[in-house]
Amino acid sequence: MGWWNDSLAQKPAHWSYDMGVVLKGMEALWKATGDATYFKYIQKSMDVWVNEDGTVRGYDPTEFNIDNVNDGKLLLTLYRATEKVKYKKAADLLRSQLQNHPRTKEGSFWHKKVYPWQVWLDGLYMGQPFYAEYAMLFGEDTAFNDITRQFAAIERHTRDSRTGLLYHGWDESKEQKWANKQTGNSPHFWGRALGWYGMALVDALDYFPANHPGRDTLIGILNRFTKAVTKVQDAKTGLWYDVVDMPTTPKNYLEASASSMLVYTIAKGIRKGYLPANYWSNAKRGYEGILKAFVDKNAKGEVQLKGTVKVSGLGGNPYRDGSFEYYMSEPVIVNDWKGIGAYLLAGAEMENLPADMPGKGKTVTVDYYFNHEDKKELNGFKYPTHYTWNEMSNNGFSLLGDIFSSYGAKLSTLEAAPTAANLAKTDVYIICDPDGLKDNKNPNYVNEEHVKALTAWVQKGGVLVLMANDSANCDLAHFNKLANAFGINFSTRGRNFVQGNQYETGAVPIPAGNEVFKQTKKVYLKEISILETKAPAKPLVKVDNDIVMATAKLGKGTVFAVGDPWLYNEYTDGRKIPAEYENAKAAYELAKWLLLQGVKK
Repeated sequence: MGWWNDSLAQKPAHWSYDMGVVLKGMEALWKATGDATYFKYIQKSMDVWVNEDGTVRGYDPTEFNIDNVNDGKLLLTLYRATEKVKYKKAADLLRSQLQNHPRTKEGSFWHKKVYPWQVWLDGLYMGQPFYAEYAMLFGEDTAFNDITRQFAAIERHTRDSRTGLLYHGWDESKEQKWANKQTGNSPHFWGRALGWYGMALVDALDYFPANHPGRDTLIGILNRFTKAVTKVQDAKTGLWYDVVDMPTTPKNYLEASASSMLVYTIAKGIRKGYLPANYWSNAKRGYEGILKAFVDKNAKGEVQLKGTVKVSGLGGNPYRDGSFEYYMSEPVIVNDWKGIGAYLLAGAEMENLPADMPGKGKTVTVDYYFNHEDKKELNGFKYPTHYTWNEMSNNGFSLLGDIFSSYGAKLSTLEAAPTAANLAKTDVYIICDPDGLKDNKNPNYVNEEHVKALTAWVQKGGVLVLMANDSANCDLAHFNKLANAFGINFSTRGRNFVQGNQYETGAVPIPAGNEVFKQTKKVYLKEISILETKAPAKPLVKVDNDIVMATAKLGKGTVFAVGDPWLYNEYTDGRKIPAEYENAKAAYELAKWLLLQGVKK
């Protein structure tokens, strides 16, 4: 952040895909820590290029360069977090490039207009995750068919039947001098190209609808891919060579960006449940190798990353023939953007991923039945809002969802009433701030059938999270029908009524020895409904003898209750409240505790 403090200071200054790789690394750190310093760096860096009218300096969509789409991922992050229209308009501009981007005869995006009929593995990372996220946000359901076809097509063309590895590039016309005249493939398996493709798979999968058949297609590709790349992982160092299958060939070398990308791919694949856990040893050896071989300090004492090849391509002028000698001719540099970005991504995965993964095999479901608000999008598309996993703006639960995911849990949303059938595959169920008439013209109130179903589910081992609000902003009367079943009552008495930025009014100290919050010292809750408890419930956190949080055990299950929706993004992502309030740390501790309750799987 010190080295690249001013985007325009880079020479030449241009809208570049490698800037996007670094900023995705920063985004991963922001989500892992709740430290908004990283978010502000992303926004500052992108605002250099994005004008208020949504135009992008230095970007020409008619250039049809797939690399130029990569930064669009940050535009979507900024739009989702801030809801500023300029980021949406800029993302629309990049989406328009994909609408018109030239394609192979079977429908894959060309790498660039100046590289006709060519598909490089790199391009899948540059275009497809952005394409998938945009499609998820704005209801372009058919786009997932297109994305699936493109991943499958390049694997089909470039996969070597003997090793399972993918060649760097494919020329449909077979006219390039680097292209095999029978297959159209380039001659070698370049490490970073494999890294790009692996990252593209795990990132695009984030946005695929749960029931879309392409999801299984991509997971199948990822498993074949991982099996192949781990076979060429260096046994001694845990790293990957620049040309991955030629470790003993003179001049070949272990390469930082490829190793970081592949560690990220494997670790995220395991965390998301796409890959079997036995690959954890590969990720761990790879990450340890990166730290040992590539990470050190410069003369100023600053951490730096060595060992990244600056660039490797195919064709162009001067012509790059894809030979082993060509790959070895490219310079290897310190603190390359692509290497740094990949290293940050790998680090965020590895250092935030516990080996035991308490969420493995478990599903965390957020209610969208009792709290149900639609929000109109700019193009008229409606998407769920208020305490939802996908919403990154202040009211969303996206950061909390990321925290549950970091423990290996799957996320789900229940839009229907909670019944035994609807809860059958859920381990943790979160109900937050149920609607009253103020929020919804036709609210779904908690009734006796819901109470009966949820009580039975908890008794069998379910973990129920009840988050209320102050009486002016929450339907406490009906919500208490459920809470009372566990000895908890959300009272109409309130506290922590914060005026403006008088944050200390919302301070909730956590005394040492708390059974859930073992490291958190102080959190922030605003406009709390004070709890009342009786058996089987017991207080968990109190302030001035007022119960703020409580727990209850019933049968094999557990209930956690709090009088405020205190873990939504506004109070966990670091962009608003001062850092002394440790809501993000508390969210990690609570999520882990919740996942460890109930029935083990």
